[in-house]
Amino acid sequence: MTAAASEIKACCAAAYSSPVVAWLLGPRLHPGGRELTERLIRSLGALPGGVVVDVACGRGESTLQVARATGAQAIGIDLSAVSIAAARRSAEVAGLAASVEFVVGDAEALPLGDGAADAVLCECSFCTFPDKERAAAELARVLKPGGRLALSDMVADRERLPASLRTLEAWVACLADARPLGSLVELLAGAGLDPLVVERHDDALVRLLERVDGRLRLARVAFDADGHLVERGLDLVAAARESIERGILGYAVVVARRTADGAAATMARTGASNLV
Repeated sequence: MTAAASEIKACCAAAYSSPVVAWLLGPRLHPGGRELTERLIRSLGALPGGVVVDVACGRGESTLQVARATGAQAIGIDLSAVSIAAARRSAEVAGLAASVEFVVGDAEALPLGDGAADAVLCECSFCTFPDKERAAAELARVLKPGGRLALSDMVADRERLPASLRTLEAWVACLADARPLGSLVELLAGAGLDPLVVERHDDALVRLLERVDGRLRLARVAFDADGHLVERGLDLVAAARESIERGILGYAVVVARRTADGAAATMARTGASNLV
């Protein structure tokens, strides 16, 4: 892993384990909230007794929702040890400790065996992974043939993104390295994940940005927050909203099925199993 990739991962892990970011974005940390997560979970077709993996699970809100909604064993994986510790506490409080497991791990080297999962969930995080081809291969590798991936993510015309949305801050904010929807679908297909559903949910992103804008303005007035940081945040939100209006930026859902012959493709990309 390059120094740049390592820095990106460290910044993302620190940011999304921060209570300040959770306050800005809401506990789900992604557009669409519980409602869109519910839609994704239904698309997985998970059953009691199955295994569902939530990749980049953060503090585990969606992982717990998976366990409640499906009766499956849910495994949440996240790079942040702080987020994983918080997720484990939430599982205990919710009485779901026997139904969920939380593990510190990298999406580009998932700590699971080949075909360990009946379904995989990945929400608003794929765009932050530095090596997207490897991450896609890992999502496919841990799925059983016929298993489904439900992925929601930022999408963008990278060539048209303004300079303010190409910085490290913008990468951490899920903006700088988001891919066009067609490219995202092609990348997943190349890993052996056959697309079944492709949907735009730009309205969910607009609503999240409205929340962040309001929270930043509240912080500036009510909490005497660092004015420079608030203004930088507001500028980032304004640039993102303008990019949505211009058709440069959006939010999408892709549901895909692991093809029966996907094993060879994913093994070729990842090498040996990452089981630990």
